[in-house]
Amino acid sequence: MRHDFFGNGILFASFCIISNFKNDTVKIIHMLKNWKQKAKNLKKELYALYLAYKDPRVPWYARVLAIIIVGYAFSPIDLIPDPIPVLGYLDDLILIPLGIALLIRLVPAEVLNECREKAEEKLIQSKPKNWVAACIIILIWIILFAVIGYYCVQAFK
Repeated sequence: MRHDFFGNGILFASFCIISNFKNDTVKIIHMLKNWKQKAKNLKKELYALYLAYKDPRVPWYARVLAIIIVGYAFSPIDLIPDPIPVLGYLDDLILIPLGIALLIRLVPAEVLNECREKAEEKLIQSKPKNWVAACIIILIWIILFAVIGYYCVQAFK
């Protein structure tokens, strides 16, 4: 009798583990789909802010901030490379979303709504890239390496 109870207990425990694993897997898949949707919405907002930058109804200070944030976000090169632990993802996970949130507050609501509609249509066609921002970031890295190289040469003289 004890053997049956023990065997049924293992069977029950195995069933619980498997069902929990299935539930956890479903939760993870749902969470990943949710993140993917949030990333898609973020891209749409970013492109809407790019379109809003061109609108004359947007204040000058919002335009300047839009140039910086949208240009950096659409740039194929990061100022802080992603392989650098923690700092590499700081710009992608914190700075860009904070900049977008600030821009959404600075751009007039009616302009932003119009631009969101245009952005949704345009993003279906293709993904924009900002090669000018990429060149500026490359130039910053070249200058940084040149300055470091200069000081290293001076230190060893």
